[in-house]
Amino acid sequence: MNPLLDFSGLPRFAEIRPEHVTPAVDELLAACRQTVEHCVTEGVEPTWADFVAPMEDANEKLSRAWGQVSHLHSVMDSPELREAYNANLPTITEYYAALGQHEGLFRKFKALKNSTSFASLNSAQKKIVENELRDFKLGGAELPEAEKKRFMEIQQELAALSAKFEENLLDATNAFSHVVENRDDLTGIPEDVLEMAAEAARMDGKAGWKFTLHMPSYLPVMQYAEKRSLRETLYRAYVTRVSEFGDTKLDNTPLISQILKLRDEAAKLLGFDNYAEVSLEPKMAETPAQVLEFLTELGQRARPYAENDMVELREFSSKEIGVKDLQAWDIAYASEKLRVARYSFSDHEVKQYFPEPQVLAGMFKVVETIYGLHIRPSSAPTWHDSVKFFEITDHGGQKIGEFYLDLYARPSKRGGAWMDDAITRRRKDQGIQTPVAYLNCNYTAPLGGKPALFTHDEVITLFHEFGHGLHHLLTRIEDLGVSGINGVEWDAVELPSQFMENFCWEWDVVRHMTRHADTGEQLPKSLFDKMLAAKNFQSGMQTVRQIEFSLFDMHLHFDLPPGKTALQLINEIRQQVAVIIPPDYNRFPNNFSHIFAGGYAAGYYSYKWAEVLSADAYALFEENGVLNPEIGHRFWSEILAQGGARPAIESFKAFRGREPTIDALLRHNGMA
Repeated sequence: MNPLLDFSGLPRFAEIRPEHVTPAVDELLAACRQTVEHCVTEGVEPTWADFVAPMEDANEKLSRAWGQVSHLHSVMDSPELREAYNANLPTITEYYAALGQHEGLFRKFKALKNSTSFASLNSAQKKIVENELRDFKLGGAELPEAEKKRFMEIQQELAALSAKFEENLLDATNAFSHVVENRDDLTGIPEDVLEMAAEAARMDGKAGWKFTLHMPSYLPVMQYAEKRSLRETLYRAYVTRVSEFGDTKLDNTPLISQILKLRDEAAKLLGFDNYAEVSLEPKMAETPAQVLEFLTELGQRARPYAENDMVELREFSSKEIGVKDLQAWDIAYASEKLRVARYSFSDHEVKQYFPEPQVLAGMFKVVETIYGLHIRPSSAPTWHDSVKFFEITDHGGQKIGEFYLDLYARPSKRGGAWMDDAITRRRKDQGIQTPVAYLNCNYTAPLGGKPALFTHDEVITLFHEFGHGLHHLLTRIEDLGVSGINGVEWDAVELPSQFMENFCWEWDVVRHMTRHADTGEQLPKSLFDKMLAAKNFQSGMQTVRQIEFSLFDMHLHFDLPPGKTALQLINEIRQQVAVIIPPDYNRFPNNFSHIFAGGYAAGYYSYKWAEVLSADAYALFEENGVLNPEIGHRFWSEILAQGGARPAIESFKAFRGREPTIDALLRHNGMA
């Protein structure tokens, strides 16, 4: 049997092959289309059981199968899989676009909303129907036939362009390497990073040390390499990826203009003035102007701190490390030197205290304490032998959810860290379907039989992704469309993930997840106090950087003047808000996959928007004890459990008892 057609349990990753993709997609699409046609039969009054449920069943199977293919495309890419993925992507996109325009379905959902049976639906089901009606309008269901056809063509083109954008970025990242043969050129770089670089060179049959643009290789060079020209070489390669400076076949510049043009055309077809308005329709924020006002206010509060950060860094760089003309490739290096000088510790020193087994045990302990759960290793077929699998149960042993953990970087895996859903909780005839999530990071794999070691920033990222995972796994909603992360407003979806980050700054949490790689000793309280003192080191600079990206994204989709390029726009915005102006050859837009390939278009502001919510939510834990099970259960029941079954602002107010305020965020960032 085709493993992509087996929905009886967990995905059969060990058996999935590229040749399974097309037959599975063809069979599932045929079943979906047949179900749709059956459900729109005239003369039958739509009910949940006879209309919504059968379509949910059919579409869930397609979503689960294609989700496995998409996941493998992200974590175990190969030429054969990529070919199968790209061959089927237009068909999948066309199906969903057609679904969003289907007049018969639109009529049936409107009839269900206006029927006597609507009142008997539960609140989650009502929300699903309302979301569907909104999404039909956004999917072009009300357009004339000719415009519908064009709208569908645009959706297919956009899907293909986004996939190409991400593939180009992966290929360009993989294509670059820099081999250093002289050990003296590597002064300052930590020994474990050099071991990894030497091993990479050996595998290529070369002498010396091989460095790449993957984060575990790139970041330590930027942060620690004393040889300035080495930092500049890697920096230039990194910021010119997928641009005219490299392989022209991988240049994302034409893709950006095509994507923006098509998004604008789609928005105009739907009757909106711009794509930003379309993007905000299902979000918490109501208008682009409201978002820009929020970003401007935050920027004004952060700017003085950012300017102070930069003045201090320039002075230190000039006096202490002899770099008088501080450049973009010096920032991470000079910042690390300044932090060590001011707080007497380095990232590398701290990293020795965070071995993977201890970190995972400590993170799980937080969740077990505040929510009353148990997290245990389990077994499942996986896509790589380094992937781990866990199950979450309650005190009675009832299974709540399961998750895969794929922690390490490899050439076949896209960069960054992310969570995705494999299976969503819902009620079926045979009982509750257990939710399953994927958690993915790009950390340095273990070397020489020792466990992997994480920087504190990597620990924070892991907590962040686990927060997303818990949002999906701890839902109590039993209707697919708003269960877990489904139906949650995009600018609220970061609330649970950013909330989890706060625990990485609590001594009672951190001390239990540390053990020195060599001595086995716990992180000293004196070192933790230094980390805490350094927590908001350069937070002004970091905040304005996020605001720079958010303003760029919003203006790009809201009011980009005709003829102005994305590169010209980002350069203008930098002049207004940035305290670090990169060199002219920097091509940041070309690798900004969040907005061109990752669903964040006109939504990048949501990181800061949700940070306001998460900081304010965490403040209630600070007021009542950070590992307080009573507050933990309230957070679970009012926010995590609710999924998308009610507006996020209602969930927040139910938990906090009031509207959110910006004060806790500014306090957490040392900018109160």
